Amino acid sequence: MPVTTPNTPAGKPPATRSRAAARPAAATRPQPAGAAAATPRLLLLDGHSLAYRAFYALPVENFSTTTGQPTNAVYGFTSMLINVLRDERPTHVAVAWDLPTPTFRHNQYAEYKAGRAETPADFVGQVSLIHQVCDALAVPGVSAPGFEADDVIATLATAGSAAGMDVLVVTGDRDALQLVGDRVTVLMTRKGISDMTRFTPDEVHAKYGLSPAQYPDFAALRGDPSDNLPSVPGVGEKTATKWIQQFGSLADLVDRADEIGGKTGASLRAHLSSVIRNRSLTELARDVPLPVTPDELRLRPWDRESVHQLFDTLQFRVLRERLYAALATAPPPVEEGFEVSLSTLGPDEVAGWLAEHARGGQRVGLHARGSWGRGTGVLSGLALAAADGAAAWVDPTRLTPADLDALGGWLADPAQPKAGHDVKGPMLALAELGLTLAGVTSDTALAAYLALPGQRSFDLGDLVARYLHRDLASEPASNGQLTLDGTGEEEESQADAVRALACRELADELDADLERRSAAGLLRDIELPLVTVLAGMERAGIAADQEHLADLQKSYGAEVSAVAAQAHEIVGRAFNLGSPKQLQQILFDELALPKTKKIKTGYTTDADALAWLAVQSDHPLLPVLLRHRDVARLKTVVDSLLPMIDDAGRIHTTFNQTIAATGRLSSTDPNLQNIPIRTAEGRQIRRAFVVGAGHESLLTADYSQIEMRIMAHLSGDEGLIEAFGSGEDLHTFVAAEAFGLPVSEVDPELRRRIKAMSYGLAYGLSAFGLASQLGIAPDEAREHMDAYFARFGGVRDFLRGVVDRARGDGYTETMLGRRRYLPDLTSDNAQRRQMAERMALNAPIQGSAADIIKIAMLGVDRALRAGGYHSRLLLQVHDELVLEIAPGEHEDVERLVRAEMTSAYTMSVPLEVSVGSGRTWDDAAH
Repeated sequence: MPVTTPNTPAGKPPATRSRAAARPAAATRPQPAGAAAATPRLLLLDGHSLAYRAFYALPVENFSTTTGQPTNAVYGFTSMLINVLRDERPTHVAVAWDLPTPTFRHNQYAEYKAGRAETPADFVGQVSLIHQVCDALAVPGVSAPGFEADDVIATLATAGSAAGMDVLVVTGDRDALQLVGDRVTVLMTRKGISDMTRFTPDEVHAKYGLSPAQYPDFAALRGDPSDNLPSVPGVGEKTATKWIQQFGSLADLVDRADEIGGKTGASLRAHLSSVIRNRSLTELARDVPLPVTPDELRLRPWDRESVHQLFDTLQFRVLRERLYAALATAPPPVEEGFEVSLSTLGPDEVAGWLAEHARGGQRVGLHARGSWGRGTGVLSGLALAAADGAAAWVDPTRLTPADLDALGGWLADPAQPKAGHDVKGPMLALAELGLTLAGVTSDTALAAYLALPGQRSFDLGDLVARYLHRDLASEPASNGQLTLDGTGEEEESQADAVRALACRELADELDADLERRSAAGLLRDIELPLVTVLAGMERAGIAADQEHLADLQKSYGAEVSAVAAQAHEIVGRAFNLGSPKQLQQILFDELALPKTKKIKTGYTTDADALAWLAVQSDHPLLPVLLRHRDVARLKTVVDSLLPMIDDAGRIHTTFNQTIAATGRLSSTDPNLQNIPIRTAEGRQIRRAFVVGAGHESLLTADYSQIEMRIMAHLSGDEGLIEAFGSGEDLHTFVAAEAFGLPVSEVDPELRRRIKAMSYGLAYGLSAFGLASQLGIAPDEAREHMDAYFARFGGVRDFLRGVVDRARGDGYTETMLGRRRYLPDLTSDNAQRRQMAERMALNAPIQGSAADIIKIAMLGVDRALRAGGYHSRLLLQVHDELVLEIAPGEHEDVERLVRAEMTSAYTMSVPLEVSVGSGRTWDDAAH
């Protein structure tokens, strides 16, 4: 029934307004209630201190981009910055930075900070990226020649507190404790990047037994190895504290040093000069000449587009989501928002509303409420927003059969255009009700993905703010209540209706944007039709042999235990093979094996490091450890699959279209694109995926060397094109050509090297990277690359041309026009520029392969339906398709699949397809 509000005639739906208005693209941070009248809060961060803290808190091996740029320091710093902005709600903010030039302390003491370890290679370049994060978030940086960051902080903190501000200092440097006072609080990093101690005067006294003013005296006695400030031999922190408490200050202690007896007194007197020098160096300067005053550090709006571009480059998908959740946009200053006439439709009202508002060929926005995943879903509400401004909300559990027929007919009508956001999930939920969704002319998540392919999150609210300059959130009325009084269901229905309307209006903006970017055809002809295909694949799932998986689980579990026992016997005692700390002690301390890469916790013991050690040493423990890693990984895969089997004995994955910037599909929950294939044991897991009831076999079809074929086509290199027509093994032929050898003299090792290089070149692999991958010297790797390019010059010219064209255009694109925008190709920052160059090389080849397999999937699905076949697509694993074949259809379906895959795109090098079939996924390998 229509929603009525007080003073609204029954039967006439009221116009409800979500107070969302036009505003600039920049986002502003919300302030606490009453912030205008509250005491200003100045937040000061010690840039280098926090950057180093982040670098050592997060393992670099877990934080880097796909192009190899380390990002652990950037990620950790940005995370800290977001958290403190969210939690402390400052009105003013700045980051203080050290400069590379000497300071007044170096002039006083030439050995100041001497002996510090060389800056870690993985840290170099990350500080400039942190500066760019701060710029994107409109957080100013402040520095001063001749002074350190903590002097800058001391000056701003002193001036800010004198001006009536509450000051918060975030640092890992204990010297900042001397700044603590009634208006100055220090947040000291304690462990990692999230654990901080809040130092007030009481907390300083509780921790050290001293006042903040006494802390520099204490520090002068204690010394500081990191700054190369010597301590007094024999005098520890307890003694230093006792002396300052006893004498009140270092000055009085120095004046009365003769009163201290024993060895410690003698040591103090012998080192008074260094103590006095330490005291002058630990005192923070509070009068540094600065280009800004605290009042000029007021928070400014930050720019969404800059944040998107930078976070895309750094691949900070989760952190971006945290940023927008923590620092949500403030209510816009101008009220110009969504206005809808909302009706909640009851029994027998659906057909009439659709006839009045949702016919005539104008696009209708829709938004579904519910849950979905693993091939199924539950729909709890559906909102429709028509072009005339009317909106309807239906609860599918309250509809009559006639309503469902009317709604189902409208949803399934391909002639009725519709727009939604991330519609595959709602498709699954509608399918559970026997309803089909067709006629979707815009999925705003997919459209945004094509327009902004480097982005990793496509939240509807963010896109509405970015494109429509509006906010989905309803503002409270002046009395603090929601603008629409009523039940929670009414509030939900209003929110759903606003989202449906937002989808319809956003779709128009994105359509225009895609036209400008020449990407409208990709959405219309590939991505949108693929949604329906993927939804069908997810619903079908793939049958799994639960008993076989359970046997593998037991077998792998037993071998994990047996291999661990073997390792214990070699070492002579029990230890945890999964503990990096214990492995470090055994490998490097007890066995004195060659050192691997240095990380925060010591020397790395990851799989690559163990493989490298196994080459460097013949110690019997190493192959055992590698074996343990392999078997434990296999067991983990099996452990993750068993709980995913549903009551019908099938596993349903979720395919994602908007994750990979190159256009590749990904698979999650579980990831069925990551089932092992290279080893016999790994293929045992593939044997657990079987043909289901009512079908006779599985069929697999994959492209043969598709990326190298695309390379040959795009480069036009005659030698590489000839290689595909020679009838010889591709990599053997290429090796023979590159090194002037007969094909018969190319040994397996040379073939392996050429194969690695051929694929690596397409992804910007350097001589150093190739050397690391092959385990050879960089000079030898460079010789291989020179020989390769001498014979295949067209490949070299193509690779250079890709980067040059992308630098001029601002983007690179696939053969079908899928673009990847790379503004950092012209960046002044070398690290970001090199990252962008590698992305520019990667995108056209991998992206073209992704486009081609998508076209093939659409063709196979269309041909299966047109032919009335009962066989069906189940999986896509990058270049491979997996189908379930119905009885009697194998020959026709294989012919159909070959035809659709080989004709998906015409190139100078023909596409070749390998096909296999069998009862299990492994049997169907070819």
